Amino acid sequence: MPLDHLSRALLKELVRDGRTSHVKLAETIGLSATAVARRQRTLEEEGVIVGYHARLSQKALGLGVTVIVRLALDSQSEEALAAFEKAVARCPSVLRCFLMSGADDYLLTVVASDVEDFEHVHKSQLSRLPHVARIQSSFALRQIIDRPVLP
Repeated sequence: MPLDHLSRALLKELVRDGRTSHVKLAETIGLSATAVARRQRTLEEEGVIVGYHARLSQKALGLGVTVIVRLALDSQSEEALAAFEKAVARCPSVLRCFLMSGADDYLLTVVASDVEDFEHVHKSQLSRLPHVARIQSSFALRQIIDRPVLP
């Protein structure tokens, strides 16, 4: 779906604050509240907007450690990939999982309260995932950018 400048402005404002009222959005982008609501609904129906979420503070939740984990599997068969993906989806400490090209098969973002907690996650969750041949973990020292997708 091609986006015009008004839809892009609407998306920018919704990314900034997904709870903004249609009236406030209308004032900001120069449309009526009804037109804003209609555009927003269309963007939802077209799959451009896929949901609304609260952004949580990992630190406030006691999850001060972020770990980037690279995994290689012992096989790249469809069955091995499917088994791994089904199992990793059940790991509560894994925030993101990407199928990769290159030397590593998957890249995961994992959160933990501290190094000892990550050791527990590593032993009880990651190392028990099916078909895992190699795990390499890197601890993030500090987050520099965490931006939502902007149109």
